[in-house]
Amino acid sequence: MMGKIKIGQISYTNILPVYHFIDRNKFNKEVEWIPQVPALLNEKMASGEIHLGPISSFAYAENHQNYSVLADLSISSRGPVRSIFLFSKKPIEQLKNAHIALTNTSATSVNLLKIILEKFMEGQPSYITCDPDLESMMQQADACLLIGDDALIAGRKQTPYHRYDLGELWYQHTGMWMTFAVWAVRNEVIEQDPDLLDRIHHAYLNSKDQGLKRMGEIIEVAGASLGGDEQFWKEYYQGLSYDLTSEQIKGLEYYYQCASELNLLPEPVQVRTWNAQVTGVETQLG
Repeated sequence: MMGKIKIGQISYTNILPVYHFIDRNKFNKEVEWIPQVPALLNEKMASGEIHLGPISSFAYAENHQNYSVLADLSISSRGPVRSIFLFSKKPIEQLKNAHIALTNTSATSVNLLKIILEKFMEGQPSYITCDPDLESMMQQADACLLIGDDALIAGRKQTPYHRYDLGELWYQHTGMWMTFAVWAVRNEVIEQDPDLLDRIHHAYLNSKDQGLKRMGEIIEVAGASLGGDEQFWKEYYQGLSYDLTSEQIKGLEYYYQCASELNLLPEPVQVRTWNAQVTGVETQLG
């Protein structure tokens, strides 16, 4: 047995369907919940300060030897994701040698943009990393990347900029799913407390099931947090998948292959999933 399992929680509305209906009282003495933006969760998972949680898909690849992925949980889209936008002063075809401001809150989306611009469009842009503020970023660059709630808020504003959805761009170039986040667990948790991990995994899956069935409640919480009408949030959540099927894994492993071709990763990565109900640790190939 290990001490309290520390679980990271992305502080974005896109995570609500998987977290909202978890009964945390069942884990009071066993779990500590730590909300944070993806980039900091990625760091804390890598250092072992957090043991489990939704992290950027790219961060999983960077430390895949130390992690497994909880089965049937992700944040994915097959087409528009509606919360990862490139804002640009000019059409994307003119950004091949542009100066681009990147949000400091993401890993997966930053590298997805590099794959789109450098591999698919054969560009060679330059990059700076900034706090996620649309106007400040656009004062420093030709285009900027925002994700999560920052992108949702900026995407609803009237601006003079071109706007590109990275989920849609990925699908246009590949025809594949794009998985932006996975639920990773450090392997020592599997080794030391698989029974608690199994209960946590079930709590996630049950919350996801309730979240999808009771979407009206999720929409109310999201609207109270960020504004926007019911139709806006309904369309947003309909565009997201929280599953992790073989087709989603196939798209994710192709993303890793593209990243390795640009030397963003040292090598392609295969996704290893954990499902206590079936076979423990197993390798799933797309």
